[in-house]
Amino acid sequence: MKPVPFLDLGRLHQAIREPLDAAYRRVVDSGWFIMGPELEAFEAEFALYCEVRHCVGVGNGLEALHLLLRAYGIGPGDEVIVPSNTFIATWLAVSECGATPVAVEPDIATHNIDPELIASAISQRTRAIIPVHLYGQPADMDPINALAARHGLIVIEDAAQAQGARYKGRRAGSLSDAAATSFYPGKNLGALGDGGAVLTNDAAIADKVRQLRNYGSMVKYQHDLAGYNSRLDELQAAFLRGKLAVLDAWNERRRQVARQYSRLLANTGITLPVVPDHADPVWHLYVIRSKDRNALKSHLEQQGISTVIHYPTPPHRQRCYAEFAGLHLPVSETLASEVLSLPMDPLMDAADVERVVGETCAGESARVRIVQGL
Repeated sequence: MKPVPFLDLGRLHQAIREPLDAAYRRVVDSGWFIMGPELEAFEAEFALYCEVRHCVGVGNGLEALHLLLRAYGIGPGDEVIVPSNTFIATWLAVSECGATPVAVEPDIATHNIDPELIASAISQRTRAIIPVHLYGQPADMDPINALAARHGLIVIEDAAQAQGARYKGRRAGSLSDAAATSFYPGKNLGALGDGGAVLTNDAAIADKVRQLRNYGSMVKYQHDLAGYNSRLDELQAAFLRGKLAVLDAWNERRRQVARQYSRLLANTGITLPVVPDHADPVWHLYVIRSKDRNALKSHLEQQGISTVIHYPTPPHRQRCYAEFAGLHLPVSETLASEVLSLPMDPLMDAADVERVVGETCAGESARVRIVQGL
């Protein structure tokens, strides 16, 4: 029986082998590997794609968030509002600045931060809000931006999973003061290694991030800030330029896969993703919910179908955040116990999707029969 991988990066890259090979040759032949013309070209192209004025390539998505917070002067004594349901990098970026993450629960339907719950989390120490466009679906940004404006807060999008997504017609990454994204290989726009970027319309913030990423220097051997070494290298920038050219086509194929999943899994008892009218997601992940998620995952694995749990343990339950262990965040904890990401690959065909759906329904039906004692 043919296995269905969660995401086959080898096959994906083979489909665009020629532009990737050409990118490799350009960089190797140039002899320029750090902070050169490939990075400058990619930054310009990705800024244009994301409908912002500035893109600054950095080492990875976590550092993109961290450097943005540093650029805004956020540090010890400050609080930053973050989703309770997110990958831990969103929280770690805040902690790396010496600031305190303040968790806000998600909307149970969309899994994104609930704008109606943010106001009660704001204190005199709050400096910023970081909404995450989780699974490739934009958070509801208009009420978040309006609330931030009333309180004089900065809004930074964590757009690591949402390259190409739109909110009310506008690109993710252009919806706030600034945004951070990741080019981890499995992302919709993934490098062949680590990488990340900052997006903003604010020239001063872009320049500050450029300085921070390069040892605090804008002029060689002159260091005005205590900075970092966090630079998107020439080879990864060149690969990303090649992959940016096919991003919209691959995102559209993800939408087709998601539509097929949603149509075939409707009325099965499985909780499916909810897409609000304001969102045009890019389906980085297709996440369902099941009351007996672990048994369903085991069944699918036995049938050769790979799935992933995003995410099995919320940040406030991680050992590194033991000080938050007493928080009661029931929505995030429920999601962590029920979510399951089905295979999502731009090169999946209809037969792959039908097989995943058939085995998902079979696994869920078996669970229901056991629960009902049938």
